[in-house]
Amino acid sequence: MSQTVNTTDHTAPENLDADGAGIPVIPGMGEEGETLSAAVAQASDAGHASHSVPSGAAGAGERAGAKAGSSRADRVSSFELADFPALTGREEDWRFTPLNRLAGLHLPDGDEARLTGPAPTVTVSEQDGVRVETVDRSDARLGSVLGPDDRVSAAAWTSFAQATVVTIGAGVEASAPVRIDIAGTSDEPAAQHLLVVAEPNSRADVVIRHTGTARVAQNVEVDVQEAAGLNVTSLQAWDADAVHVSAQQVKVGKDARIKHVSVSYGGSLVRLTPTSRLAGQGAETEMFGLYFADAGQHLEQRLFVDHAVPNAKSNVLYKGALQGQDAHAVWVGDVLIRKAAEGTDSYEKNQNLVLSEGTRVDSVPNLEIETGLIEGAGHASSTAQFDDEQLFYLMARGIQEKEARELIVRGFLNEIIQKIGIEDVEESLLTQMDAELQVATF
Repeated sequence: MSQTVNTTDHTAPENLDADGAGIPVIPGMGEEGETLSAAVAQASDAGHASHSVPSGAAGAGERAGAKAGSSRADRVSSFELADFPALTGREEDWRFTPLNRLAGLHLPDGDEARLTGPAPTVTVSEQDGVRVETVDRSDARLGSVLGPDDRVSAAAWTSFAQATVVTIGAGVEASAPVRIDIAGTSDEPAAQHLLVVAEPNSRADVVIRHTGTARVAQNVEVDVQEAAGLNVTSLQAWDADAVHVSAQQVKVGKDARIKHVSVSYGGSLVRLTPTSRLAGQGAETEMFGLYFADAGQHLEQRLFVDHAVPNAKSNVLYKGALQGQDAHAVWVGDVLIRKAAEGTDSYEKNQNLVLSEGTRVDSVPNLEIETGLIEGAGHASSTAQFDDEQLFYLMARGIQEKEARELIVRGFLNEIIQKIGIEDVEESLLTQMDAELQVATF
């Protein structure tokens, strides 16, 4: 029997302005944005006035006047670990995460502690027009995109010694995918830093593949410069005992485009916080995700899309499947359309398919709009079991029930897999999903 657990769908309709000019305006909002209560508006203004958007993040002290939680823009962002208090699990940003499974990546012993284990090894494929460097933490390029906005990200920034920088040169069209293989070999808590730069007018596919075992807090910066096009696929194919917490932050320049695809199926606990900051007019971001949680796994995705400039686009679609006792998936999607971001076109959706009893899904789409002059904005979330009509359709044509259920799951997940656009990666993921389905008890 099909059962919908939670479904929301909110889309901003288009209306005519007072002159009938056809400018999309959201009901209850004018050109200056939504009318807020005095208390919230005051806090929001205080925070936004000092918020630095595209090129990293402002320090926590710069936002001292902001009311915590009044806006996604007001979240503390700082390179200083001390600006992030020790976690209790009651914080909004951590309430779904089992802190006792973080393997100490949040430095519960205090701000003087560090993550000192060996970082996973990084191997990058070689090709013309792509530079690979190992630099120390003093390199001025590091931190140009990233602004740590939680304690684990700040701990990673404080603890790493060397970083890998991968640069696709200006005007270069990479002839093959740039493959970044990250292999863990230690169960000691460690920190890691990676920077990928797509210089102006470059084009490339980048595949970041995580394998082995690790306890790693990771910061990934992606700088997509003017008119560049970059497709980044992040694969979390860890061994079953791995713990991986990764902030993957992207800055998208004028007329630049990025497609970010995240696929998580390995590890004990994986928590990703992809962020896309649209920093130049005409910027476009697509964020796709797939996760398959088995018994006991915790797979968490917390996204942030920051529309800070006019005439930019974003599209977010994440899909998850869960099976087995205590499989837990978390998806939180935040989209912020700032006052200056007129002409924005944005949509986000999360869909989850529950394959067995004993699983848990937390799905929270959030949309914050400060101007009514947009092309469109909306969000949706759904969590459900199998659709009876789909099952009936397949079984009425002679397909056995278990095979019919497998076909439905494959079709559900394949929408994300085919977004990758790299044949061997797609084939390996289809094989992996088939393996997952073989242990399913539909």
